[in-house]
Amino acid sequence: MRLYQATGRDFRATRFQDVRALTTALTTPLSDADATVQSMEDASPVKWHLAHTSWFFETFVLRDHVSGYQLHDERFPFLFNSYYEAEGRRHARARRGMITRPTLDEVRDYRAAVDAALLAAFPLLSSDARALVELGCHHEQQHQELLVTDILHLFSENPLEPAIWPAPPKVPVAMPGPIGWIERPEQIAEIGHAGAGFAFDCEGPRHRTLLAPHAIADRTVTNGEWQQFIADGGYRDPRHWLSDGWAWLQRERIAAPLYWEQQGDTWTRFGLDGRRAIDPAAPVTHVSFYEADAYASWAGARLPTEAEWESAATAHDPATGNQMDAAGPVEPRPSPGGPAFFGDVWEWTGSAYRPYPGFVPADGAVGEYNGKFMSGQFVLRGGSCVTPRGHVRASYRNFFYPHQRWQFTGVRLAKDV
Repeated sequence: MRLYQATGRDFRATRFQDVRALTTALTTPLSDADATVQSMEDASPVKWHLAHTSWFFETFVLRDHVSGYQLHDERFPFLFNSYYEAEGRRHARARRGMITRPTLDEVRDYRAAVDAALLAAFPLLSSDARALVELGCHHEQQHQELLVTDILHLFSENPLEPAIWPAPPKVPVAMPGPIGWIERPEQIAEIGHAGAGFAFDCEGPRHRTLLAPHAIADRTVTNGEWQQFIADGGYRDPRHWLSDGWAWLQRERIAAPLYWEQQGDTWTRFGLDGRRAIDPAAPVTHVSFYEADAYASWAGARLPTEAEWESAATAHDPATGNQMDAAGPVEPRPSPGGPAFFGDVWEWTGSAYRPYPGFVPADGAVGEYNGKFMSGQFVLRGGSCVTPRGHVRASYRNFFYPHQRWQFTGVRLAKDV
């Protein structure tokens, strides 16, 4: 996958083609039925992802910035608008799986038509429209990750537990040594996006914040370490759990990370390559904020704040690590050694997703992109094995509700010094 830099020439047309091509490749193995079913309200059908990302470009670029453009189908905005109140009424999120028509082939035709129209218009687009193309590419990369995790959840509901992609034979890797700690002194740190290059609005403004002396782990928690937490009764001991987390655990009967099953003395997990034995050396994934916080309590530590995480991660290259380069088998992998802050699993922080000082949403419908969700969610950092390479930065803020765990979410510990 290309990594794009802000240069003198405009790279957005090529980037647009590459991003769209990866989405197509990710969905090539799927049938119309695979792409239509919705496994839960948090997830969306693959067909909806394909159409929604096309609707984004058609609405905010072609409709608004290309004179004389005619919508591909006037019914599609109602079906494929996600949450933009400024764009009017829309189909209910929980009922996206009822959209059996248009068919998958018709949605692919819609994508092709939008691609052709945008590329034909690109030389005449204004700078504002080209900026929206760039936003749309990053928006589609978010949906690439979502559609893969949504497929995983969907296939996990199938009793056959089919694999999306065949995986190569596993090569045993030794368990990593004990977690090392990177000590950080008290300091006034600057966090948030600054300078050239793309960033979402919620990543700024850049601002100063006080960091107390602390230490942050040099790697994420492994499956093997999580098995020790289970064996020690971590899911049965309310002392380690937030009240809401304990209530969620009891209500949902949670006893292990999502997709884990115990078969005799062996723990297995369901992944994009089907059901396999747990790799003890790999990062634990598919855990909620509640589980992450409880594990940290059990381990005598805590979750890092997002400021602590970003301050430590800034020294590392966000293009490195186990991230998604192409369609095919992906999973969290054991670290080859040394601190790794990007890839494998999104890392829960202890920070609520709230606006930075001075944050102002953009004008118009795109101003609804991030700001309206700054309530009740927690920040995750670092990207995962299904995050397209080149999409994340040290300042990137992902966010989910504390009970959600169908994404590739894991745990990095921190502690006070």
